[in-house]
Amino acid sequence: MPTYFNVSAETADRETLFQIQSEKLRKIVKINYENVDFYRKKFDEMGLLPGDINTIDDLVKLPFTTKTDLRDNYPYDLFAVPKEELIRIHASSGTTGKQTVVGYTRADIDAWAEGCARALAAAGGSKSDYVHVSYGYGLFTGGLGLHYGAEKLGAAAIPVSSGNTKRQVQIMRDFHSDILCCTPSYAMFIGETARDMGIDTSKLPLRAGVFGAEAWSENMRAKIEEILNIKAYDIYGLSEIAGPGVSYECAEQTGMHVCEDYFYPEVIDPDTGKQLPDGEYGELVFTCIGKEALPLVRYRTRDICALSHAKCSCGRTLVKMSKTRGRTDDMLIIRGVNVFPSQVEHVLLELGMEPNYQIVVDRIDSLDTMSVHVEINERNFSDEVRRVEEYERTLKSALLSTLNVSVTVKMVEPKSIARSEGKAKRVIDNRIDN
Repeated sequence: MPTYFNVSAETADRETLFQIQSEKLRKIVKINYENVDFYRKKFDEMGLLPGDINTIDDLVKLPFTTKTDLRDNYPYDLFAVPKEELIRIHASSGTTGKQTVVGYTRADIDAWAEGCARALAAAGGSKSDYVHVSYGYGLFTGGLGLHYGAEKLGAAAIPVSSGNTKRQVQIMRDFHSDILCCTPSYAMFIGETARDMGIDTSKLPLRAGVFGAEAWSENMRAKIEEILNIKAYDIYGLSEIAGPGVSYECAEQTGMHVCEDYFYPEVIDPDTGKQLPDGEYGELVFTCIGKEALPLVRYRTRDICALSHAKCSCGRTLVKMSKTRGRTDDMLIIRGVNVFPSQVEHVLLELGMEPNYQIVVDRIDSLDTMSVHVEINERNFSDEVRRVEEYERTLKSALLSTLNVSVTVKMVEPKSIARSEGKAKRVIDNRIDN
């Protein structure tokens, strides 16, 4: 039996959604034009007035917004409300440049919590659950997003944050955690830690996990479900839009339902900017039709996915987005070939190898090189050198077939690749300094 948090919104017919989206779009376009210099200048340059936007179909008339625009208007120049109406500030990590800053009004926080509550309910969550939140708390949106979502659902939030993984496992056992929320790579690490502690995860109350903040494959899902003895659900979000809860998986697990009454999605050709039809992969774009403080217009996420309006057996009518296939801005170009780290992970898990790997890219004599370091299974660690070399050859051949580029493969000792308590650092690109 499907579980919903907001059945009327999650199962609304398309005509009702169209009317809601059109009304909200007209409102945020007017607010941006009147209150945000950046958008007013953009609209004026295009000869566009708020009155030219009547329905959600008119979205294509509006300009795109990029992460560079947020950084150029750092920290608050894109905000559409006075500071007296703000009750929260979050920001991205800023690892690739100046931080992108996001503001929230009280209504924005409530809408964000609603999206996370929908995600938890879709994963089978209820008021009787203990929700174990192992995303980081702070300027990062992960921890507080699921925390507020759990509370809005009526469940009990356990704000563990990340780190001290043995203690995480102990708390899960002692506090009877029902649902785990963290990055998929950290979920795998928690499972490995529990195994090393001699804990049988099938004896834990834990039954579901809501994992996001990084791309992960179906094979990774299977690994997590096996090691933690749970059902693993995907959740999507990004700081610039709200945080986690922008979209979420239902029990069907064939894509994530977008909260399109708050965040309207498009998929575009990243080169031309033209909208793509359902089923075609392109760059995901969001317009924040349900936000007050930072109602971004056509924000280019750089995430690659596809949309589907096909009927879902769960009863939700909200459009689905596929798992992201990577990002246009963390895509590696190796000797002219586009490579996504998620492709490497897929191959590893298809071959039954551990999902602990690192990609090292370098430039030697003006030629790009790529090496994949993979931890060998502990059960195979004592195998003779010949067997290890066989693993390397097999993996190298499979990667060549998938990536269409030759790479070097090196099997390394178990647990020799550093574990992450947040987003896993999968790529070291030494070409930046060369």
